[in-house]
Parts: sequence; C-alpha cells; structure tokens
Amino acid sequence: RGAAGGWEMCGIFAALGLAGEQRANRKLVSRLAKRLTHRGPDWSSLWTDGAGDFLAHTRLAIVGPGEAGDQPLHSADGTVHWVVNGEIYNFEQLCRDHGLDRRTKSDSEVVGLLYQKYGTDFVELLDGMFVFVLYDEKTGTYMAGRDHMGISPMYWGQGPGGALFFASEMKALANCPEVESYAIFPPGHQLVARAGELQRAQPERWYAPAWLDQDRIPGAPLDEERLRHTVVDAVVKRLMVDVPHGVLLSGGLDSSLVASIAARHGGEAKNRLDFKEKLQSFCIGIKGAPDLEAARKVADFIGTEHHEFHFTPEEALDAVEDVVYHVESYHQIRASVPMFLLARKIKGMGVKMVLSGEGADEALGGYLYFHKAPSPEEYHRECVRKTTRLHQWDVMRANKATMAWGVEVRVPYLDKEVLDLVMNLDPSEKTIDMQARPDGQHPKLEKYLLRKAFDTEDPYLPADVLWRQKEQFSDGVGYDWVDSLREYAEAEVSDEQFAARFERFPEDPPATKEYYMLRAMFEERFPEKCALETIPDGKSIACSTPEAVAWHPEWEKSVGDISGRAVDVHESSGGVEMDEGGDAAEG
Repeated sequence: RGAAGGWEMCGIFAALGLAGEQRANRKLVSRLAKRLTHRGPDWSSLWTDGAGDFLAHTRLAIVGPGEAGDQPLHSADGTVHWVVNGEIYNFEQLCRDHGLDRRTKSDSEVVGLLYQKYGTDFVELLDGMFVFVLYDEKTGTYMAGRDHMGISPMYWGQGPGGALFFASEMKALANCPEVESYAIFPPGHQLVARAGELQRAQPERWYAPAWLDQDRIPGAPLDEERLRHTVVDAVVKRLMVDVPHGVLLSGGLDSSLVASIAARHGGEAKNRLDFKEKLQSFCIGIKGAPDLEAARKVADFIGTEHHEFHFTPEEALDAVEDVVYHVESYHQIRASVPMFLLARKIKGMGVKMVLSGEGADEALGGYLYFHKAPSPEEYHRECVRKTTRLHQWDVMRANKATMAWGVEVRVPYLDKEVLDLVMNLDPSEKTIDMQARPDGQHPKLEKYLLRKAFDTEDPYLPADVLWRQKEQFSDGVGYDWVDSLREYAEAEVSDEQFAARFERFPEDPPATKEYYMLRAMFEERFPEKCALETIPDGKSIACSTPEAVAWHPEWEKSVGDISGRAVDVHESSGGVEMDEGGDAAEG
C-alpha cells in the first residue's frame, strides 16, 4: 500500500510470567519461536521486559520490508508492547474515526493504539483476520485476542508457576517440558489478566452475534442485490495489497466468483498497487481432474493469467507426513495435500497473497449432504454448527497448508458483514429442492441464492460454471488421488494393526486404515494428550458434522466417508454406496 500503510502475515509467540533465570528463559522462547519460521521467513525478533515476559515475532514481509514494519510494536512511552498476526482491513478508518496517532505504516499498530485509548474494550472494532498478544507494563495488564471466526490460528498453553504461552501454531508448544498443557484459543474471544493472576485467566467471548444461537431460527427475506453487493465489497476489501497476488481457482462456484469479482472490481480497491499485469489465478490437480477444465474455462472467461499445475498420486503421497505436521490435524488431509503442493508452486513464483473461497459452503449449506436435511430449521442449525467449527476444519487447513510455504490466504465469504447477512436469512431461502425452479429455469440446487445473485445480465461466470454442482476439493482435484490415499493406507497398515486399533487408540479409534495411518503420523509429532483434544471427533458423511449423520438411517449404520461421492445426489456417486459396517464401497 505504499505510503498509505504496511502489513504482514507472520507467526507470533509469547511467554508471560516465566519464573527462573532470564538467560535460560530467553533461550527457551527463542527455540520455540523458531518452530514458526515457515510463517515468517523474512525476519524474526524477540522482546523481553527482563522480568519473565517475552513477545516474539517471525515476519513474512508483504509490504515495507524495512524496520518500520518490525514487531513487537511499542507505545510512544515504551510501556505497552504487542505482537499481531493477520490483517486488519479497517485500520485506516479506525485511525480517522478514533483520532489515533500512527507512528508506523503497519495496520498492526492500531491494536496498541486502541488499547491505549479504550483499555481492553476495543476488539469488536477490528475488522479482519488477526490474533494478538499485548502487555502493559504500567498497569500490569496482559491481553490476547482472536478474530471472529478464528481465521488466524492461535493456541495457548499453561506453564509452571502460572506462566502462559501463546503461539500461532501448536508445534511451538508441543514436545516442550516447560509447557504443561495447551489448547486452541477460541475464535471470537479475548483474554485479560493482571500480573499475578495469569493462572486464573480464561478467554471471554467478544464476538456474539444473534445467529450463534442454534435455537434461534432467523426469518430475514432474501435480497439478491444486497447479497451481491455485500460479497463484492468483501472481496474488494481484501485486495489491499502491493505485492504480486492472485486467486485460488478450482473452477467451483465459490472460488470462481471470488476470482471473477477480483478481476472485475479490483480497480475499486483502496491501497492496492496498480499492477499492469493481469490478475493471476492458480489451480492444481491430477491430469484430467474435474477442477482443471472448469478452472481453465473460468480463467478464459474472466481474463486472468492462469497457472495450471499437475501432481501425481505418488507426489501427493510423499507429502502426506509433512502436511499432517503443518496442518496439525489428521482430518482433511485429502484436501490439504493439494493445497500444500499448490502453495509451494505459488511461493516459487514470488506470489505472497491469494484469495480463496472457504466459508461459503458452511454459511450457505453448500455441501452435498445438505440435500438430505430434514427441515429448514435443521438446515440452519447445521449451517451454524459448520460455520462456528471452521477454525478446526477448512479455515485451519487453508491457513496452515499455505503458510507452510509463506503464502497468505484471505477468505472473503467469512467477512463479518457477509455472515451477518447470510446467517440471518430465512433458512427456506437456502434449502435445496431439485424439483423446484424458482426462476423457471434452474433447479434449486445447493447455494442457489448465491448463484442467482450473480446471474446478472453482464454475467460474472459462464452459465455452466455458475450452475455447476458442488465438488469437494479433494474430489475435484482428481478422484485418483483420493483412491490412491486409501490404497496406500491399506498397504501401510496391516490387518493385525487395524484389528488392535482400540488398544492403540482408545479415544476415538479410527474407523478406516486411512485414518489409522494419519492418526499415527499425528501422534508421532504431537504426542501429548492435550494435542488430541484439539482434534474434532465423531462420524462424518461428505464433510457433515456428527449431528447431521442422524439425518439419514444409512449414514448412521456406516463408518463414514468424507468424499462428496458418499452422497447419492452427485453425478459421480453412481456405484458408490454406504456399506454397513464399512467405508464407502465401490459397487
């Protein structure tokens, strides 16, 4: 953003209230913070008050590589110190509206400035994706916070004598005797503590929209024009950038709309460097995969400079163990591996930021299993469940699989205003009815309202893409990859090992050899019991929550399968049926 501002994605680490010898503590903090170097390969720094409080930062410089953008940041009088990971899109507006006196070009500076003006009651003013830790030496106040949906990751841990640790990723806290336990720092929460009270501090919710209550069934009518403008504004807001950037383009509805909006409305973005080149788009898959052809069609239609990459099942399998480590989960590895491979290619091209389409399927009910929702009310409840758990699923996968290579992903569909709009709609606006044709032409398939909002006279997308049925990302990049992972696990895990899974994994034992293998990889890197507690459990059908499995009797009988092919509404599901007591079986 040139002279207007500067920001960076990064990794943060904090240790607060550490007792013991200062030199030893500094070595410990430095060693743990270095585990986050992949998130900030450009620079790292560490601050301490000399009395047991440490703030560390690893920097991925998106703008202004000079010292002005370095963190930790400090107040003018040198008594307030803070580190931030993420992007605060409304930082310039906040400075104007609240009379904040900026001393740097960093959007991260507003966190400390707002704290100095309003105390701890300021987080709801921030619009963006962020985590932060702040320490006020004068008052002895400690503060930490996380954005509304947990787009930016953060974990927190307990240490001896009441010490607290905070880190962008779990790996910075694992396998460390000084960290007694750790957990996910919850989205939409903040923690405030005073000196000597760290041990009793607990996060409290700051983001509390009415739609979080599953029992409240909303009734707002659909306004297609308002929906279109709100989504467009969310995309444009995220184009504040002055480095090479682009869009992840799978050829599905969500990413294609984001790409089209960025290509059409990018010139409306504030503080976006005026690149002469076309907007760049990126896609990956096994040769012949469904996504590749659709992505090429969209790229040609909207006029991006398109980059198509291929991988083989063998290359994907080689990356699995690294991906489990970086994503810090044994879920969604099917989707994480292609994203991890794509991010490496993108990084090699010098691109540091991409837009992506995560969040629409959850907020609007876009997964194929939503066809089976028993009522509009239950449809809405599942949207709430899926959206509020994104920080353990797609959002976590998108952030960590790409930040493994120092590439930042932004997700417009999880904008506060987008969520306020779509999560308060009458759920009958979202429900699926393939026999109905509300416009007299198109069936009311998944995310019909979003498709219709962008079905304009000057089309955003080709009609066959705008009305293309949902593909799970792991399926869309090539069914051969999903099948190869299963076959690989069959060879890696013996029948004897699998039969003894209840003894090896007494808590949430894996139901398939694929999950046995991935679980073993995870526990090798993250052996603590508290690490396992960060992983959601329960059966899933085509990415459903465990609660939604009860929608269909056959789902309850099955082991479960996350592939979209497990639901018989997809055109590729022919011959795939849920086998009682087994995984999705090719029939």
